[in-house]
Amino acid sequence: MSRSGSFRRTLKGYTAFYPDPLPPNPGIRIEGDLGLLLSQADQALGAINTVASVLPNPELFVGMFTQKEALLSSQIEGTQSSLVDVLGADEDQEPTVDVGEVVNYVRAMHYGLDRLREDDFPMSLRLLREIHGVLMQQVRGGKPALTPGEFRNSQNWIGGSNLQNARYVPPPDEEMKSALGKLEDYLHQGDDLPVLVKCALVHYQFETIHPFNDGNGRLGRLLITFYLVWRGVLDEPMLYLSAYLKAHQQEYYDRLTQVRVDGNFEAWVRFFLEGIVTVSEQVISTTRRIQRLERVDTDRLIESPIGPKGLMLMRLLIRQPVVRVKDVQKALFISYNNANALITGALELGILEQTSSVRRNRKFQYREYIAILAEGTELNID
Repeated sequence: MSRSGSFRRTLKGYTAFYPDPLPPNPGIRIEGDLGLLLSQADQALGAINTVASVLPNPELFVGMFTQKEALLSSQIEGTQSSLVDVLGADEDQEPTVDVGEVVNYVRAMHYGLDRLREDDFPMSLRLLREIHGVLMQQVRGGKPALTPGEFRNSQNWIGGSNLQNARYVPPPDEEMKSALGKLEDYLHQGDDLPVLVKCALVHYQFETIHPFNDGNGRLGRLLITFYLVWRGVLDEPMLYLSAYLKAHQQEYYDRLTQVRVDGNFEAWVRFFLEGIVTVSEQVISTTRRIQRLERVDTDRLIESPIGPKGLMLMRLLIRQPVVRVKDVQKALFISYNNANALITGALELGILEQTSSVRRNRKFQYREYIAILAEGTELNID
């Protein structure tokens, strides 16, 4: 038994973990290098908020970063799709299973944030169920989700083929319901722990309880963004923390396991804060690089025969970097021929490149922009 809970043999013969409620007892020791790291993480999120406040069109960056987080989080769970696949998905066609899961993640992110912005709608178990229902919407051709929007009422496990050889077995369903109630209480409980530390604890506890039949990993990572926005330390959902969690995926799982086995919350909090610092620096660097690229390419378009319409085209490409001629026609309210001329001009400048060889509904991508956004989302293919 540790300060995180205990492994117990159930009446059915398997061993499950029974988590203790938060906060840990004894409390988290925030001292020395951990205290310094916490200060750095606070400053890093502050820098993201500053950047977001001065962006001329923050919603464009937020939208792209949300899609990147959705892709990375889904890749951690084994989704095999690229950023180009996601950005190039046609609204009027049924997406592939992998792309559909990423699209659902984006919808769940927007849904949760919209709900939290409503007056008097708090972080709650009800919100988690609603978000899970959006996240687990069935994609045609995919395996139907088990009880979307509902907490499990039977035992689940992680790894292995059964309860006897599983890598981890969460608490049985009755204990799970009690643990969830205590987690909801902790979300609204006032204590002297910093918000980022509480966020790390909340994510750990949710993943440990594992309250749904499927989708716990993705929802647990969504919970990080929701919690930080809800607590007012992140103004916009520009933090794609899953980039760090994917890059250190085995350590991510090992640190969560270490808390359950040894009660070492400090090592998990340190890992979490390191992720905040690392990804915050990436967000700021990526934003600045995109801004520089946007300025340079806008000037190139305007100085070309395209002229002032190049500014409108660039604003569209920042929001939708994979386009067809009819997309440009619809977004800019121009004729098909004029839209085709804009695309042709951007192709001649090397700003756009054609991604499909078909004659009808050809697709074009803003290659350099996508290359910047796609860093860290490469598929790990052995």
